[in-house]
Amino acid sequence: MQIIAGLGNPGDRHAGQRHNIGFMAADAIARRHGFASWKSKFRSAIADGRVGGSRVLLIKPQTYMNLSGEAIGEAMRFYKLAAGDLTVIYDEIDLVAGKVRVKTGGGAGGHNGIKSTIAHCGDEFHRVRLGIGRPAGRAAVNKHVLGDFAKADIGWRDALIDAVADNADLLVSGDHSTFMNRVSLAMQASDAPGAKAAKTKSGTGSGPKPVKPGEPAAGPMAGLLAKLLGRGGD
Repeated sequence: MQIIAGLGNPGDRHAGQRHNIGFMAADAIARRHGFASWKSKFRSAIADGRVGGSRVLLIKPQTYMNLSGEAIGEAMRFYKLAAGDLTVIYDEIDLVAGKVRVKTGGGAGGHNGIKSTIAHCGDEFHRVRLGIGRPAGRAAVNKHVLGDFAKADIGWRDALIDAVADNADLLVSGDHSTFMNRVSLAMQASDAPGAKAAKTKSGTGSGPKPVKPGEPAAGPMAGLLAKLLGRGGD
């Protein structure tokens, strides 16, 4: 058995916030793989099911983000699971919006939900980091994380969590490299509103803007090019 925990804060007030993308991903996995209905246990909302032939317990801690590890730890001890049997999905401001990264072990990286999980479950669990982007300026971080997704971001957000759910079997089997590749390809192929904006921010399609035929380029050579084209100059 494995546990996949999506991190977030309980209650309608927090439901649409960037900090709750872990909850959203857990919901998407439950829908995609036909899990049983959510119920309350271990101070969490839990759902039982199978992913890729393996039994998986989905957990959404209801202890609030900063105490996530207390709830996850209860479930881990009940089922006598090791840290390697746990995968945690959460928001990451140091990843460009729409990106995904998976790693095993390490520190909390300033994320209080991960800090709590390390304290109660050890640090050798698997982490699925879903990029929500970092706002400009330190003062804006809390407002960004605890703010709702903008309408323009809904497209890439839904495309991302759907791709995570569609490829959850690779997480369960431990094939993290293929999982990241599949999610990345799904995001590149997505035509969902906002997905293209996320790809542009991540570097896809970046580079110099194409110059239209007959239009002089900008920059140090613009003046010389204008002379050669007879566009003026002394």
